[in-house]
Amino acid sequence: MAQPKRRWSKQRTHKHRANWKLEIPNLAECPQCHEMKLPHRVCPNCGYYRNRKVVNQD
Repeated sequence: MAQPKRRWSKQRTHKHRANWKLEIPNLAECPQCHEMKLPHRVCPNCGYYRNRKVVNQD
C-alpha cells in the first residue's frame, strides 16, 4: 500500500479539518399540519405522507 512521502504539517492538518462542521438538517413544512418535518418522511405530528394518511396518531 502506498505511503505518503512526508508528514503533513500541523497547520496544513488544521486547515484541512477546519471545514468539518455539523450541518443543520433541512426541514420542510408539512402541507397538512404546517409543522416542520424532514423531507421525504412521514410527518411525526399528523402521520401524513404525500397527502395520504400513513400512520394513525393516537
